[in-house]
Amino acid sequence: MNGKYSPPPAGNGEVLIREGLKDIGARLEQPLRRIFLQRALSLGGLSLLSGCAAIDEESVEAALMKVSRFNDKAQAWLFDPRRLAPTYPESMITRPFPFNAYYGEDEIRQVDAEAYRLEVTGLVADRHAWTLAELRAMPQTAQVTRHICVEGWSAIGKWGGIPFADFLRRVGADTSARYVGFKCADDYYTSIDMPTALHAQTLLALTYDGRELPPRYGFPMKLRMPTKLGYKNPKHIQAIFVTNTYPGGYWEDQGYNWFGGS
Repeated sequence: MNGKYSPPPAGNGEVLIREGLKDIGARLEQPLRRIFLQRALSLGGLSLLSGCAAIDEESVEAALMKVSRFNDKAQAWLFDPRRLAPTYPESMITRPFPFNAYYGEDEIRQVDAEAYRLEVTGLVADRHAWTLAELRAMPQTAQVTRHICVEGWSAIGKWGGIPFADFLRRVGADTSARYVGFKCADDYYTSIDMPTALHAQTLLALTYDGRELPPRYGFPMKLRMPTKLGYKNPKHIQAIFVTNTYPGGYWEDQGYNWFGGS
């Protein structure tokens, strides 16, 4: 013996899985997609690949989507709408709070406060367009919570605004509906499940650190959810709709988990 360990020959199934994962890894060029795949497989997605060879782009994407939908169901099942995310003292606020978007800071959208109207449509009783003055007149609350990005970093910030559950009840939303969707001034869009929409810490944020929400953080309004990853927290919100039809999202339609729990 030469003293070196030689692993036993892999069976056909093991070779198939290795080759499939190797092919997937070569195709996942974006760091976020690699993180997504790693997390997805950790929840059992590996079994989805054990019976087929992922040898082309279509089969890779189909496998990833199956894993993503599996994760969505698992996270929804584990989500407890009564459980609160941790809160922190103001002394722990991250200063400055990071800017994050799918574009650079020189492309931040500027929204005219006077002309702004929040559209509310879908399964709601009151569909009138809301002015900023009307939104600011509603009862407000504040929270110091942690923003968790799918890229691996986090930051603590203080957000103030309208409890989203209060807003949904105010407009007569059908809270038995499955989804709430958002369209934004920066062309971003996303959607969330109704239990998360009704969570006590889900806010329509109008302020940051006690002041009017700055453009870099989503003026005039963003959705703040400490129970979700950052990409689920849309900024510059222009329209909200309640629906039973799956609305998808900017990143979700590119393969990211839809539920996006943190």
